[in-house]
Amino acid sequence: MHTLINFVHRVGLIKLFLLFFFAINLFTFLLYFSDKRRAINNKFRIKESTLILFTLAFGAIGALFGMFFLRHKTKKFKFKLALVNGLIIALIPIIHVIHSLTLDRIIVYQEITFVSENWPAQLDGYRIAFMTDFHSISDIDMANTINELNERSIDLLLLGGDFSSDVFWGGNHFEGTIREISNANTTDGIFGVDGNHDVYYRLFDVKARYGIGILDNSGLNIRPGFHLAGVQDYWSRNSNITSAINEAVDDDFVILITHNPDVVMSQSTVGVDLIFAGHTHGGQITLFGWPFYLYFGSISAYQRRFAHGFNTSRDEIPIFTSRGIGPYYNWPRIFARPEVIIFTMYNY
Repeated sequence: MHTLINFVHRVGLIKLFLLFFFAINLFTFLLYFSDKRRAINNKFRIKESTLILFTLAFGAIGALFGMFFLRHKTKKFKFKLALVNGLIIALIPIIHVIHSLTLDRIIVYQEITFVSENWPAQLDGYRIAFMTDFHSISDIDMANTINELNERSIDLLLLGGDFSSDVFWGGNHFEGTIREISNANTTDGIFGVDGNHDVYYRLFDVKARYGIGILDNSGLNIRPGFHLAGVQDYWSRNSNITSAINEAVDDDFVILITHNPDVVMSQSTVGVDLIFAGHTHGGQITLFGWPFYLYFGSISAYQRRFAHGFNTSRDEIPIFTSRGIGPYYNWPRIFARPEVIIFTMYNY
């Protein structure tokens, strides 16, 4: 299984599917061609159930050519019905492939207005950008993203981890990503945590070199009444929310960054007002946005609870899980568009 996953990772799922799609349609056409020739020569025929099966199993385009170019089986209703249904079945993955190759490569800038009675009124209009799951994003795309953020007047930039700083996955690619991020113009700086694909000491060394603040089960006051905290990765290290928010006072509005959202279900989030997370990639490969992959439980123990957008911790604290910004190597995003989240904060 591990060898197969590595093969898919190396070649690319989209390429493999397109090769499969071409092959099965060519094979289906050849089945119709062979059956037509056998009919002409009064030889043993291919079973109609076999032709219909391949027509329905993503081979409808081959069947279409076989039926109408060869004028074969066009008078039989069951073949016409199979062809219509087969074309619908074949259209679904094609739509997903097209979406993956087009819209799923365009970063969305999602503007969200967040209102809370705990937010300091003197900071109304404060703008916080959140990015996570950078993985193999190109330096050019990262630079363009930062340029876009600079035009949107950001006060604070938060980073949710997964730069893939481990040698096996990312090598030193993450250094270019961090270099581009450091060009962000913010009022109060850039801060972030590590993710499960990060070697934290490599990541933290480069972040420090470029002046990016490190949150490592720790926090700090950004402005009077506003405290920022972040935890270590939930899978690879030792997340501790209590330690992260330890220096906040009762009246502070506390924002917590965690790479993996599952931690907010296993640890107390009392004292936190808003949580940012990533990790799930919105399901990465979805069916028209339905994150079926998350139901396998290998990414999150809570299935689609933290697929994307708002939900709550075990203490009913709002948490926003981002789909992330970067491509995950050769694994495509399918109806899981990359995004940057921008929160504009207000008091009631």
